[in-house]
Amino acid sequence: MLANAIGAEFRQFVEREHQGKPARVVVAVRTYETTPDDLWDAVTNAERLPRWFLPVEGDLKLGGRYQLKGNAGGTITRCDSPQALDLTWEFGGGMSWVTVRLAPEGEATRLTLEHIVLASDVDEHWKQFGPAAVGVGWDLSFLGLGLHIASGEPVDPKGFEGWSSSDEGKAFMRASADAWAAAHIAGGEDAEVARAMAARTAAFYTGG
Repeated sequence: MLANAIGAEFRQFVEREHQGKPARVVVAVRTYETTPDDLWDAVTNAERLPRWFLPVEGDLKLGGRYQLKGNAGGTITRCDSPQALDLTWEFGGGMSWVTVRLAPEGEATRLTLEHIVLASDVDEHWKQFGPAAVGVGWDLSFLGLGLHIASGEPVDPKGFEGWSSSDEGKAFMRASADAWAAAHIAGGEDAEVARAMAARTAAFYTGG
């Protein structure tokens, strides 16, 4: 049931260099009860991605271009099965980077995702919403992936959409935004600023 599902289990906001330039990094981690090979297939197989994420087109191999339906596109810059995937994340005229790392953890597999944006590219959107802007979206994706891994079945898009607009779904998104605010504060942001950013993000996702 969606009521028992979660997004990320660990969230972090860090500032560090990327390609020799100051960057802001959103980190999300979750452990899934499956093998590295199965989890790798779930996040890289064009036939399987739509079962929990979005339809994808393109050449899904090192150096290839991809395009998510209605969302980002980019280039795959690292593809080392079943442990490391790096890609550019090009959307709305801007570019950021996403890295995915898989590691065995007992009989399960830990997934670590980083979404990286150069500090020089931080725009009004970031200043308004902060890390929760991408963080809540990734939490929802982690939720969908968890449901798919647990059942082996595709997540029903209409059912997920209905849940997203329900009280339970909105509570999930508010809790996600609050958790990203806590990570933002732990990363050095002023608490009042971080909570205000997260509140605006939650309002955006929930419609008010």
